[in-house]
Amino acid sequence: MINDLKISILIPTLNAGKEWSKVLESINEQTYEFEKKIIVDSGSTNDTVDLAKEFGFEVIEIDKKEFNHGATRQLLVNKSSNSDICIFLTQDAILASSESISGIVKVFYDPEVGMAYGRQLPHINARPLEIHARIFNYPPVSEVLLLSDLNQLGFKVFFSSNSFSAYRKSALDAVGGFPSDSIMGEDAIVAAKMLMAGYKKAYVAEATVYHSHSYTLSEEFKRYFDTRVFHEQNKWLIEKFGKPTGEGIKYLKSELNFVIKNDFKSILKSIMSLGAKWLGYKSGKYYKHFSKPILKKLSMHKSYWK
Repeated sequence: MINDLKISILIPTLNAGKEWSKVLESINEQTYEFEKKIIVDSGSTNDTVDLAKEFGFEVIEIDKKEFNHGATRQLLVNKSSNSDICIFLTQDAILASSESISGIVKVFYDPEVGMAYGRQLPHINARPLEIHARIFNYPPVSEVLLLSDLNQLGFKVFFSSNSFSAYRKSALDAVGGFPSDSIMGEDAIVAAKMLMAGYKKAYVAEATVYHSHSYTLSEEFKRYFDTRVFHEQNKWLIEKFGKPTGEGIKYLKSELNFVIKNDFKSILKSIMSLGAKWLGYKSGKYYKHFSKPILKKLSMHKSYWK
């Protein structure tokens, strides 16, 4: 029975914002019972840790300099040794239904499913560009993919997101766990390795969270700078799955069409945002030529550049 699976919910935190209490409340409202609830906190100076403890979370504290997207999540996995399924949330992802966890766990009825991720909905009062990003990347139709779907989907076949994801722990262990040397994209790396190892990757549209961001132009530049660094660090992904260029063009066309049809006054912001992303991504190609102080200014993940 699927209810016999032992589930841990795992969250990396650092000074969680105003949504944190809503995140914790949404977890508390789930119909599925958790084996463990754990956060790894990287030095919060607000009430993040105290609130987590109030809601029954075990707290692991690390120095901010020790945080790494992959290594920190692997630490959480290692602390969930008795769990069958490890579920990850980010500190600003609010479960949208009391059945969100049950929904994502159900796909593990299939013993060949190694990982799954849920549908992200824009936060209430989200701006047009935030709404489009969620519509583009998280459609209303579920799917289960194999490596053989590469020919149809190309680079996007291993798309995933640890903002709301679930991993069969035995499968995660089989592919070596999360990487500790990548600036970001630990979810994509694991998804690609699982597909290559013969596991299935599931997208569960019925399992929903509210999660979206409104980025400044500077933040868009930095995000895409880091994305290019990730691609340069993991060229094997491009060699195996192809270049992401086509997906970027699809996104550009989709966003412009969405803005024109739904909120034309945002067209200038859209164009500037797309330009910042393009410039950031192009700049990231040359990251090895920049000094550490410059890299910290160009990157969103400053602590990575030790």
